[in-house]
Amino acid sequence: MNKIIAEFTGRETAADEICLCRLGQHSFLLKINGVMIAFDPYLSADGNRLIPPLIAADEFCSMDIICCSHDHGDHLDRPVLAAMAAASPRAVFVLPRAIQKTVTEIPADRIWGMNDGETKSFHGITIRAVAAAHEFLDRGADGLYPYLGFVVSAPFCSVYHSGDCCVYDGLLGKVSDPAPDLMLLPINGRDAVRLRNNCIGNMTWQEAADLAGWSGTRMVIPAHYDMFDGNLADPSGFLDYVSVKYPEMQSRLLAPGEVVCLKLR
Repeated sequence: MNKIIAEFTGRETAADEICLCRLGQHSFLLKINGVMIAFDPYLSADGNRLIPPLIAADEFCSMDIICCSHDHGDHLDRPVLAAMAAASPRAVFVLPRAIQKTVTEIPADRIWGMNDGETKSFHGITIRAVAAAHEFLDRGADGLYPYLGFVVSAPFCSVYHSGDCCVYDGLLGKVSDPAPDLMLLPINGRDAVRLRNNCIGNMTWQEAADLAGWSGTRMVIPAHYDMFDGNLADPSGFLDYVSVKYPEMQSRLLAPGEVVCLKLR
């Protein structure tokens, strides 16, 4: 078994704790209420990666839920979807309904398509979809959003993984009533050079810090800052800003592959 998977699955948690691991970019593993969840697992061996894959797709075992926030390769890793599905045969894949019919790499009965505001329940946890603005708040004529974030709630805490997202009018209300206990937010930002090159942007680190601070969350962990040249950010600025402006809110970095247990209340 892969060393990180072995540590993550084997780590014991108290009844009011979660276990968390960051794999680089916006990829996280979350154990909450005994349920194993992956957010945006990016496992392909792309030569442009600054952080190599830490887990091979055929070693990506023990997952119950695999959430893929949108159809970009570092979030919905199509080349290895089938291998991930085979390695975690009980896992369901949660993704935007807007793209559900295009995802033919895995059996249709293992896909939960969701849209903004919808919820699904699984083994004592609830997943709520939140529309994301990946530079723009895109919405199809059918009312479906191609970019989503997810709020995962258990009786003792909740976690918000935003997917790729900018702050938009209404987002704060969607993620602060009630406030999640932990937010996982991108901080790489955006600019004209990147957009011109089809590198679609996210929150700046100041915007991410303010969204977290305004929401009332207890902890925020930054992501999406360390994978590709030309789309990087310095997380130290984020941590410093949070410590000055929102000293009551915890913030920390997770090194790629680091496994931690957190008590959020």
